[in-house]
Amino acid sequence: MAHDPAIGIHDLSFATTELVLPHTVLAAHNGTDIGKYHRGIGQRSMSVPAADEDIVTMGATAAAPVVARHGTDGIRTVILATESSVDQAKSAGVYVHSLLGLPSATRVVELKQACYGGTAALQFAIGLVRRDPAQRVLVVASDISKYELDSPGEATQGAAAVAMLVGADPALVRIEEPSGVFTADVMDFWRPNYRDTALVDGQESIGAYLLAVEGSWKDYTERGGRTLDEFAAFCYHQPFTRMAHKAHRHLLNHCGYDVDEDRITRDLALTTAYNNVIGNSYTASVYLALAALLDQADDLTGRAIGFLSYGSGSVAEFFAGGVVPGYREHLRTKAHREAIDRRRPVGHARYRELHGHSFPADGGDHRTPAETTGPYRLAALRGHQRVYESLQCRG
Repeated sequence: MAHDPAIGIHDLSFATTELVLPHTVLAAHNGTDIGKYHRGIGQRSMSVPAADEDIVTMGATAAAPVVARHGTDGIRTVILATESSVDQAKSAGVYVHSLLGLPSATRVVELKQACYGGTAALQFAIGLVRRDPAQRVLVVASDISKYELDSPGEATQGAAAVAMLVGADPALVRIEEPSGVFTADVMDFWRPNYRDTALVDGQESIGAYLLAVEGSWKDYTERGGRTLDEFAAFCYHQPFTRMAHKAHRHLLNHCGYDVDEDRITRDLALTTAYNNVIGNSYTASVYLALAALLDQADDLTGRAIGFLSYGSGSVAEFFAGGVVPGYREHLRTKAHREAIDRRRPVGHARYRELHGHSFPADGGDHRTPAETTGPYRLAALRGHQRVYESLQCRG
């Protein structure tokens, strides 16, 4: 009987915004002790989209280097995961497909389930590749996390996109079976269609997350998964980076381990480096954790990584990945650090202006100021249509 090929993440690239708001600026405005941000929630700054940036421009920026490296051959599916959708009907992935110049012989779809959507996209992609191992699937997880100004959630905002090329014989991480999954109907975080910002019950959300950690781990172990001690590191969804510490401590306790801060640091420390300066990127968050781990770790060849993906409302999945020999030759460490370092600090007044920015609903011609220096921008809303342009093609 033919052996099924390993399937997983062949390439990974991320993008974030043009602007950044340091938490020191937010703390000064709020009169908050900076320790509440730096230590309490584990956040140092948050990415802020310019007026001409959105999930499409970030998604295309993240995916462009992947397409440049591998070409379009074999990419017959694009799956875009987001909870910051720009349209109730049309997939944001169709705009990304267009900006990247992908072939018309492609299926494109958008997935939604809070912050879990990126993992759903990854698992759907694996199923498609298993059906036809010659195909590759482009998965894009892109989100802008936005809460009410002066609310408790404001300090956890952020924005980023991760693009992953999923295929057989992957160069970075093999995704293993089984998966442990868990769903519970809870109202910890949600955003009705008539609202621009999410509604959050902070304590309920933490409790729902921890319950989902238990439930998905229980299902994972019952299906014959690895033991806790087999993992070199754990990538958790990070609505704020201290939540990963809280979740991992809960999992260790649940499995009968004494809480050992050194162990929590060893298991998690490298996974929070990007999220703590970018902020919450919803569907992209757990894969930003993976990027940070792979970019910084000495050598993870042959080691197992645990993934815990959580999306409010709520759905969670625990699964494992094995790091592939030679993976370090395929990393984008320099580009990832540049994506973070290139952001321009934004003042508090301008940040609040951008937070409140929205297009009028009159169908008129509304141009956006040119702010981003990235490769793609949202140029205008015209006749109720979003108009994007590639800056690589101008002039």
